[in-house]
Amino acid sequence: MGSSTLKPDFAVTSDGFDAADMRKRVKAILIGSVGNLIEWYDVYAYSAFALYFAASFSPSTDPAVQQLQAAVLFAVSFLVRPIGSVIFGYFADRYGRRTSLTIAVLLMCFGSLMIAVVPNYNTIGIYAPLILGLARILQGLSQGGEYGTSATYLAEVSHPNRRGFYSGVWYMTLIGGQLLALIVLLVLQKIFLTPDQLRAWGWRIPFLLGALVSFVAFFMRRDMHETELFKASDRIVRTTNRWVELARHWKSMLLVIGITVGGTSAFYTYTTYMQKFLKLSVGLTDNQTTAVTAASLLFAISIQPLYGALSDKFGRKPFLVAFGVLGTVGTYPLLTTLQGTKSPWVALLLICIAWAIVSGYTALTAVVKAEMFPTAVRAMGVGIPYALTAALFGGSVDSVALWFKSQGHESGFYWYATGCIAFSLCFYLGIKDTLKNSKMAQHD
Repeated sequence: MGSSTLKPDFAVTSDGFDAADMRKRVKAILIGSVGNLIEWYDVYAYSAFALYFAASFSPSTDPAVQQLQAAVLFAVSFLVRPIGSVIFGYFADRYGRRTSLTIAVLLMCFGSLMIAVVPNYNTIGIYAPLILGLARILQGLSQGGEYGTSATYLAEVSHPNRRGFYSGVWYMTLIGGQLLALIVLLVLQKIFLTPDQLRAWGWRIPFLLGALVSFVAFFMRRDMHETELFKASDRIVRTTNRWVELARHWKSMLLVIGITVGGTSAFYTYTTYMQKFLKLSVGLTDNQTTAVTAASLLFAISIQPLYGALSDKFGRKPFLVAFGVLGTVGTYPLLTTLQGTKSPWVALLLICIAWAIVSGYTALTAVVKAEMFPTAVRAMGVGIPYALTAALFGGSVDSVALWFKSQGHESGFYWYATGCIAFSLCFYLGIKDTLKNSKMAQHD
């Protein structure tokens, strides 16, 4: 069965634009993405506050070893993300996007609450890191289902002529999650707590906040409307085996892997790892590290909708290719220069340049992947290969970078990041532009 004419979720005027329609769509996307923001807030809170809580879960007194152990737990949670994408992706394609997204954010709430209350190593010994690992696994399952389902919801609720723009809006919430975590860290550092208090117990505050806000998001998502594309697909392909249908799109799944390798490694380099890099390698103070990271994320957020909107006019492929070329050529010199500077202003400028390059991927990633699959398997098609790739090349970034550093060859990581982008560039050059070859209106 192929495509059919669908009744849109919102009104569309003859010129394809209506201000009220745009506000309604943005509202729907933001409500759908609020859980996405919280999910990523919780993930980044772990990364941002690892500088303070790592010692609480490690028997070692070496700060580098403590950070490496915390990074390993961060990476372990990514290994279960593919499982989460399978579970939640299937529910999203079979029973609806809203159901899947609602359960995912509730699971994240439980994981955050566990981290907030778990005793430290001196109190319960080896059980402390084990419980921390279990909490990260729950968060990994949740996030594995969140990405594919929320990206699918975004694409299906978006105006057909502005999916790139809305993809940029959606990615604002993803980057905003880390920015929110950093704001919490900055407020605690500057106003309420001393460094010793943060290390002793203050690091628990952001996880408690994450659990509370996740619970609020759970109720918000219960009132989300289901997309018309899913409703139509559910009527038409009611008897279709989703796994058999997904297998028919194995080429598209391989393409998702190919285009994600470079993008996800670059994204985590300039988000989760950058705070550690600025502190441990550049040598900035705690306050400078937080301020530079937060300011760079503000810049990144501001350009996501712009890149997305431009892709609606000029196509998705030119921006992916630009990221691939500039990332391959520029990653090593950017990171090398960044390591050598002692000025927070120069560091901020260099990271913003990096974001101007990486945003060629990030602003479009959700819509590009969604446009590759028909409605019946879109959440699984987007989520499963992405989660596998992110587990291998995204969640491992901190561990790989810190390992190179521990071996005295930090520049080896720069070449590693460059190689990942160069690999994806081969796919960017070969794929069709999904703006002109979209499967959004196709059911199976």
